[in-house]
Amino acid sequence: MDITIENIVLIGSLLLFISIIIGKTSYKFGVPTLLLFLAIGMLAGSEGIGGINFDNPRIAQFIGIVSLNFILFSGGLDTNWKAVKPILKEGIALSTLGVLFTAVSIGIFVWAVTNFTIYESLLLGSIVSSTDAAAVFSILRSKSIALKTNLRPTLELESGSNDPMAYVLTIAFLTLVINQDQSITSVIPMFLQQMIFGGILGFVFGIFSKFVINKIKLGFEGLYPVLVISLMFITFSATDFVGGNGFLAIYICAVYLGNQELIHKRTILKMFDGLAWLMQIVLFLTLGLLVFPSQIIPYLGVGLLISLFLIFIARPVGVFLSLIFFKMKLRRRFYISWVGLRGAVPIVFATYPLLAGVEKANIIFNIVFFISVTSVLLQGTTLSIVAKWLNVALPEQEKKLTATDLLLNEDPKGEMREILISSDAFAVDKKIVELGFPKSAIIAMIIRDNSYITPNGTTEIKAHDTLIVLADRPNIFEEVYKTLKI
Repeated sequence: MDITIENIVLIGSLLLFISIIIGKTSYKFGVPTLLLFLAIGMLAGSEGIGGINFDNPRIAQFIGIVSLNFILFSGGLDTNWKAVKPILKEGIALSTLGVLFTAVSIGIFVWAVTNFTIYESLLLGSIVSSTDAAAVFSILRSKSIALKTNLRPTLELESGSNDPMAYVLTIAFLTLVINQDQSITSVIPMFLQQMIFGGILGFVFGIFSKFVINKIKLGFEGLYPVLVISLMFITFSATDFVGGNGFLAIYICAVYLGNQELIHKRTILKMFDGLAWLMQIVLFLTLGLLVFPSQIIPYLGVGLLISLFLIFIARPVGVFLSLIFFKMKLRRRFYISWVGLRGAVPIVFATYPLLAGVEKANIIFNIVFFISVTSVLLQGTTLSIVAKWLNVALPEQEKKLTATDLLLNEDPKGEMREILISSDAFAVDKKIVELGFPKSAIIAMIIRDNSYITPNGTTEIKAHDTLIVLADRPNIFEEVYKTLKI
């Protein structure tokens, strides 16, 4: 079946519907939903029962880039700076040095066991060197895995911030594969430009976006998530235009915004949570359609060999070397090594050699696809088991709601208190967004003159209001009282 303008909406909506329905029950059988989305795409493809003829890496890459924008931005918005700050150095080490060591380890191994040149081998290593944000975010959150100390923030920070490093390495070694006469030192300026510009512009656009969101008066609450989407794409494209890393920029921008007081922040968070899931489904379906299973079969042996080397040797080497100067228990290092999920991101990066016309691009793509599938299947289904085995999982009774859970949950079960605002209180006639309210608490409702108001960032507090405040633990209310100065 050829995709036409007339049937694309029908085909797309049916695939989306099937993915959601099947994904809803998948975890009862221990199968990650992302893997099922991929399988549905393959079944619908030209060699599956759907017979949809889709063989366009350029369109797949475009869809992949757009989807990664939403996935990384949503992950950044959900990142709690207070939780991340204590492990910031470890996270940066994992997302930079860890990716580099992993890429080099795989590259050397591939060079030793295949007929790839050293640059082709390092290109393959770079493509699969980063953990996949979509896979890590969705599996950790959908399985509600509670981990001890700062382990979960470390994993989410790494997965959300290491794609830029893998992207830069991929582009660097792709350049060396195409231009064999260049030395490896020739790509260092490009690497520095990508990372420095990406980091600086991400922070700059974060400040700019906060100003625009809080100062502009749109009149309709539903327009604010649309405004944020436009700011997200401006951040990515403008950074990419000047030679910076757009993926790094949007992640930093989102982390900054997620930890600021924003008008209609709850609406924005809920919207991006849904969009991130939509983009994950679309991305995996598209990549499933792009794959020809018959072309993967000849590379199953070498693919399995490389995949096992990545999971059991290269990833642990990258983790242990990058964290060598940090104090961390051995079992935590092993668990970080195990949560080295590869998903859609490496498959998207594998389209770059295809579009560049590299001789072994098709082989690289099929091997990368197989590595991603085996990683999600093996590691994704065992995260809870390994966490308990290594004793890094919290007991069920000690699990707590995070600030993000409170904001996104329709029925929060944290602490709730009623706070009366006196006529001379500091908060009187001030907007909620101006109060600097603690990130781990929200004003869920305001009782005013026997009526109930659902507040947003622009709602002004009045004398004699009763605030219904929710927090994830009792001691947060000390910060609430300090903020309200009562």
